[in-house]
Amino acid sequence: MKRETTIGIRNGRVLTDDGFIEADILILDETIVGVGPGVAANSADCVDAAGAWVLPGAVDAHVHFNEPGRTQWEGFASGSCALAAGGTTCFIDMPLNAAPPTIDRASFELKRMAGEANSCLDFALWGGLIPGNRKSLPELAECGVVGFKAFMISSGMDDFPGVDADVLREGMQVAGSLGLPVAVHAEDSATVRAAAEIARRDGASDAAAFLASRPREAEMVAAGIALDLAGETGCSVHIVHAGCPEVVHLVHAARALGVDATVEVCYHHALLDASATDLHGVMAKCAPPLRDASARRALGELILRGGVDSVGSDHSPAPPEMKLGRTFWDAWGGIMGCQHGLLLLADHALAMEGEPGLATVWAAASSRPAQRWGLSDRKGRIAPGCHADIVLIARCPSAPIQEQELLYRHKTSPYVGMALGLSVRALCLRGIWKNAFAEGLPAGGAKFLTRST
Repeated sequence: MKRETTIGIRNGRVLTDDGFIEADILILDETIVGVGPGVAANSADCVDAAGAWVLPGAVDAHVHFNEPGRTQWEGFASGSCALAAGGTTCFIDMPLNAAPPTIDRASFELKRMAGEANSCLDFALWGGLIPGNRKSLPELAECGVVGFKAFMISSGMDDFPGVDADVLREGMQVAGSLGLPVAVHAEDSATVRAAAEIARRDGASDAAAFLASRPREAEMVAAGIALDLAGETGCSVHIVHAGCPEVVHLVHAARALGVDATVEVCYHHALLDASATDLHGVMAKCAPPLRDASARRALGELILRGGVDSVGSDHSPAPPEMKLGRTFWDAWGGIMGCQHGLLLLADHALAMEGEPGLATVWAAASSRPAQRWGLSDRKGRIAPGCHADIVLIARCPSAPIQEQELLYRHKTSPYVGMALGLSVRALCLRGIWKNAFAEGLPAGGAKFLTRST
């Protein structure tokens, strides 16, 4: 007979669906069974959360852990440990950068098995939408993907090409018939190609030239096309990593017209601007690129006002040799930031808005993505019936992030040197408390998650 384990959490400020409340939490084995005043009063095994905020584990729906095939870039083990250290307890891995990419049943099974063997956190998977794999989308749906990811520009990977409007339309028709969303990297190839030709004329290869080659208009044109196609096909669409506020406003406008559309802002676009390249060089290269300070501030304000559907890391690692010593044209474009991005954003929200700001930011990182991707019956919420994935965070003396703190395979990030005044005191993963982040958490034991229906 299985032995039942009961754990209580007392004395914390608990973030529920209705905001922060003074409450206890009662956990039975892997599951939350009670939330409210005194529910853990008779529990012999209790965690004292005094002085901490008790939050649902975050759900990062946008990471690139590159396994199988490119584990030397990151891997499920190191990537999931870094996520856990930053307050995330569940993630959804993107289909590109692995070898092979997740574009059919066979490649899906390889990725799922790698995740179950090596991740310390539960996870779901995206399937890929590329030219030529339309017939594979139904089998990926049967495998349990949460949706399909498409690039409207080169992804940087030869085996994961971008789509044009015709391919995107056909893919959305299939995805819509399957009841699954399409997530879109929205940058218009023609706009970027024309801008890049101008930016390269004088031989410039610095950050300013790269930024000029990928203007806001490229995002706006591509987002407009994707939103129009979603309206035409009836497919649900999600615009990932909006780098400028205009894209967020386009999504709002489309939604007002009845399009099933959501938008994500990633931590780096709300925390960093183009000036980060002065300090970090190509380590701060990403696509869409970091824009000016006004765009950063506007995106941060949209997050604080609840105008963004989800936030995530777009953690996109690569070995140092793919970054260092290269020009902005040649270096790999990706920010390594899943360990500290959410805590930095939460710290900023507390400074700007106090506890209500923390509640808004954390909901955008937990309950809202969990709801969007069909996981909210298990993840992203502190509520009876959900997995006991719980994070205790607390104030700490503000100090610069140090390179040696990073749990990534490669110890680089443009967040190094930024001041952080929040820390993860403890983490509960399906009812088991994890405290030793310095050396990382043991790999394995993760569950693959599918959308609830």
